[in-house]
Amino acid sequence: MSELQDQLAALRQRMARVLEECAEKYEQPVSKGVSAPFPQGFHVHEWLPGEEIATELGKHYETETFYARNRRHGSADIGSLSELPRDLLEIISSGSIRDVPPEEWAFLDTETTGLAGGTGTCAFLVGVGRITNEGFRIRQFFMRDYGEEASMLDALASHLAPFRVLITYNGRAFDQPLLETRYRLNRARPPFAHIEHLDLLFGARRLWKLRYENCRLVQLEQQVLGFERHGDVSGAMIPYIYFDYVRTGEMARLLPVFHHNVLDIVTLACLTGIVPYAFKDPATAPLRHGSEMAGIARWLRDAGELDQARALFRRAVDAGLPDNILFRTLWDIATLERKLACGEAALTVWSDLAECRNPFRIKALEELAKHHEHRSKDYSTALELTRRALALEASPALRKREERLIGKNRK
Repeated sequence: MSELQDQLAALRQRMARVLEECAEKYEQPVSKGVSAPFPQGFHVHEWLPGEEIATELGKHYETETFYARNRRHGSADIGSLSELPRDLLEIISSGSIRDVPPEEWAFLDTETTGLAGGTGTCAFLVGVGRITNEGFRIRQFFMRDYGEEASMLDALASHLAPFRVLITYNGRAFDQPLLETRYRLNRARPPFAHIEHLDLLFGARRLWKLRYENCRLVQLEQQVLGFERHGDVSGAMIPYIYFDYVRTGEMARLLPVFHHNVLDIVTLACLTGIVPYAFKDPATAPLRHGSEMAGIARWLRDAGELDQARALFRRAVDAGLPDNILFRTLWDIATLERKLACGEAALTVWSDLAECRNPFRIKALEELAKHHEHRSKDYSTALELTRRALALEASPALRKREERLIGKNRK
């Protein structure tokens, strides 16, 4: 059997396990190799509360989930979402989103027939969350078959019309381009031209990539919000579950996908109440871990806010960092000190880096050698530092510096 056949066989086994788990969860007995005894001609509303929506382009199905103000999603308070400030997204959006109240933010996530995008992939389920005074509502637009796509997209466009901000997680690279393609293939205008798009993935990465192994939404849901999903369906299996639904009409196996979509959107909204604060006012943001501070400090440095970046880098060191982040942070501090004309402070940090084994030890020795050669004119110390660096790792640049310093010491 070829490698491809092995992969297909393993995929079929995974699919069978998922379908069995879904069937057991919704009390539909399934025996191996035997189709479940689902009734013929059943309707979606028998399994999922909602309504069939008719548009000028056909029909589709919609359902809505409501989270009341008093509910929590892990450590996040649903009720506090409506109290988020109007200017919260200004800094994280580089000024493109100004003075927009939370009730005009739309949180969007799609479930699709493929994970790679392209014209052959469509979104069979689109969820849109919105903040209200009563709580958080998620409207889901579902095409029961491919013929309902035009109607679903038309209704989605109408639903998005009142919103001024679109918030997604990796939506710039995946969800929005995919939906734009589907609108064009259906000869319809995409509804995104009037709406500012904030992809929270980029801010989350800046904040947490140094702290967590990855910044997948489910990972942050567990680590930041403390929410653990049970019986969740794997994202990689969702296309195959939908294909099975279209083939058999067995709605029960698709229900966990609706729940998965709701959780993604609620988590996205709750993280939106956390991530932008770190960028809005880093000096007073409730950053608890040194790695979070270092991540924001790097963003401030890249944005040209050198004084703020230096202060936050120092806070990160004081808060405690693992070695792999600590040494890089010390190097960043020294670089900023030099740019801000604080040479003595830079020398202190380089000296610390030069005294212990770390990835920046050679660079620190070289910077110290440069200082003593060009500023203090202490050529013997510069030569000693250069030879210490050469003993760790020889390079043409260091060899050239050594030769030049030998000549200067002879004069």
